[in-house]
Amino acid sequence: MKISTLPRIGASMLTLGASTFLVLAYNASFWRTFFSATGGIRLGNLPVYVGAFAALVLLFNAVLTLVNFRFVIKPVLTALFLGASFASYFMNRYGVAIDASMVQNVVETDTREAHELLSWQMLQTVTLLGIVPSLLVWRLPLRFPPMRRGLFLKLGTVVLSVVAVTALLMLLFKTLAPAVREHRELRFLLTPTNMFQATHGYLKRKWAMPAVIAPLGKDAGRGVKWAAARGRRTVTVIVAGETARAANFSLNGYGRQTNPLLLAQPGLINFRNVSSCGTATAVSIPCVFSNLGRHDYTADKAASREGLLDVLSHAGFDVLWRDNNSGCKGVCDRVRYEDVSRPQPGMPPCGAEECHDEQLLAGLRQAIHDSTRDLVIVLHQKGSHGPEYWKRYPAAFGKFGPVCRTNELEECSRESIVAAYDNTILYTDLVLSKTIDLLRAASAEDDVDTSMLYFSDHGESLGEHNMYLHGAPYIISPAEQRQVPMMLWMSDGFRERFRIDHACLAARTAQPFSHDNVFHTVLGMLNVNTAVYNPKLDVVHPCSRDN
Repeated sequence: MKISTLPRIGASMLTLGASTFLVLAYNASFWRTFFSATGGIRLGNLPVYVGAFAALVLLFNAVLTLVNFRFVIKPVLTALFLGASFASYFMNRYGVAIDASMVQNVVETDTREAHELLSWQMLQTVTLLGIVPSLLVWRLPLRFPPMRRGLFLKLGTVVLSVVAVTALLMLLFKTLAPAVREHRELRFLLTPTNMFQATHGYLKRKWAMPAVIAPLGKDAGRGVKWAAARGRRTVTVIVAGETARAANFSLNGYGRQTNPLLLAQPGLINFRNVSSCGTATAVSIPCVFSNLGRHDYTADKAASREGLLDVLSHAGFDVLWRDNNSGCKGVCDRVRYEDVSRPQPGMPPCGAEECHDEQLLAGLRQAIHDSTRDLVIVLHQKGSHGPEYWKRYPAAFGKFGPVCRTNELEECSRESIVAAYDNTILYTDLVLSKTIDLLRAASAEDDVDTSMLYFSDHGESLGEHNMYLHGAPYIISPAEQRQVPMMLWMSDGFRERFRIDHACLAARTAQPFSHDNVFHTVLGMLNVNTAVYNPKLDVVHPCSRDN
């Protein structure tokens, strides 16, 4: 029998069926975590599982009942099914959770990054769990009661559902309370409520963004160490890495030799215990260039005030941001900006689809030579951004293998995913080593004092705990997404000029640092005096021979 010839069903049955479908079809990640949080799957827990399932169905049904009106309920369910199908796909495939930062990542990503996430598996999931049930809903004939009676029935349904949910929660409180309290990630995994919470959080931040940017460090000026410089310029390069995790740097003890060139660089200081401000670029980059610190950082606070690059400009530096990623997330809005990510025909190291990170160095030596001012240059890498790791490096750097060459990571072995990722770190090793060589040459040939500070914005999950990529809510994020590399190199002239003790810095490499230290370390190593500088957060300050 065709659907169109079926007798009409009550609209209340549709919401109940849709609620059941939502709880069952889109929440595999939630239920896996829930089963683990309640002690694992066992027969004695069956009442807890049934009770939790019934409570969620009733809760969803109560909410859907509020919008169960003719010409409203079908569009609402269609939006829910489509949105939930996308959310379910990413949670199941990559082990991600949905929060405000994840929504921000989606909104602020560029088309190239978004394209890398497209796959046949995604199309199949969205078709099966999004399009098919939506079409079914649109073809179902519904029967709505008269308006007055319908409102009375809706009110009764909502009240009874809420009462039943409350009763179930009270009965199961002894088991559910510790599970929810100790596994706060559950709220980021329950679909579709996580989508609404995340979207609300993102929009709340977005609407709070002020139109006026408050100045920061307007009092910034050069310290006394500049007086004896005898006209020598400085060039400081800050390399903002992308998705590089500390665990895969051989400088930090990783088994594979992923940093052969940096290992041979004289004078390189590698900090081995550094935490990121966030687990996604959209959070970490604004945070690390602000003076807020992770615990005080919010997107609206960072967007409402100037940051590190502005303070350096106030102090008289010429500041340039070069980008091979998806933009600077607002931190470079008031300084010079160059986008080198667009492939140009016949211009290596750009391929047909994207430019590799060596493009960040193209023409940089000449720019330093031609400049007449003290420079601070930020190089924003594409780095190790996934899931298409094999695209992040030239073929010559495919040392480790075999490598995963698809964005459908579930089709690859973990070993091949890690191999492709390690090749990106090997290529970053070249880019950073070339940067140091360029600065060393500039120091010798152009009579300038040079330095380089490198850090990654966040790390990456490569299958640990069944998680991939990054962007997990910080409170539940694994160490692989939070522990990042950071290193510092200074020319002999730079160290002498600013009286920095190299041996002292080398002795601090195992101490715990974080992105919170970057703002103040840059100001300290460049001897910038300003009220917003905090010497306690300056990694270099204890090693200044003037202290």
